[in-house]
Amino acid sequence: MEDTTALVLCAHGTADPRGQQTVLDLADAVRQQRPTTTVAVAYVDVQEPSVDEVVESLVTQGCSVTVVPLLLSGGYHVQVDIARAVAPHPGRASATAALGPHPDLGELLLTRLREAGAAPDAGVVVAAAGSSRPDASRDVEEVTDVVRQGWAGPVVTGYGSAAAPDVPTAVAQLREQGAREVAIAAYLLGQGHFHTRLEAAGADLVTAPLGADPVVVRRILDRAETPHPA
Repeated sequence: MEDTTALVLCAHGTADPRGQQTVLDLADAVRQQRPTTTVAVAYVDVQEPSVDEVVESLVTQGCSVTVVPLLLSGGYHVQVDIARAVAPHPGRASATAALGPHPDLGELLLTRLREAGAAPDAGVVVAAAGSSRPDASRDVEEVTDVVRQGWAGPVVTGYGSAAAPDVPTAVAQLREQGAREVAIAAYLLGQGHFHTRLEAAGADLVTAPLGADPVVVRRILDRAETPHPA
């Protein structure tokens, strides 16, 4: 059976059609850059097909599979769900690290803040989905540091779940410290449950997600070039 290369872009999954479209747009952008590579989409939750099913199917077809998590930091889904999907196929399937942390993602958050019209001295909450795993929080803090270095106002991190502080608490803390305007920099790939919750977190504005930006596409391609066993 002829061997072919396949990339599996593995997203969390969402019920929000806008977030679903972001994943499809990212896959299309990767296909344009890698026209000879099979590019498939899979999910760890909410949507189908599952990453286990997609990896199994592609390996059965004779493909050499690399799974790229469409996730911004390490955590359970990378370390357990995706790792479990490739584990039965040593030498045939591997997974990369998450897309972040990376300075380019922090720079993209700064771009989103400016696009949203945040005042240069506004307090900023870098809002991530959150994970109970400390290494995932460290990943987010690295990106927060990039934003902090490029922003005049105070910059802190807040989480949607599982880690502290939560986003509303981070917003309130900035106000208590005297911030006249508070902006949330959504460190999320697409629209969905977490981004919707940010709108009610008490900030003056919330940025758009990172979306299918060329910066994100480059991160996917960079990860695909440097796979490692999960």
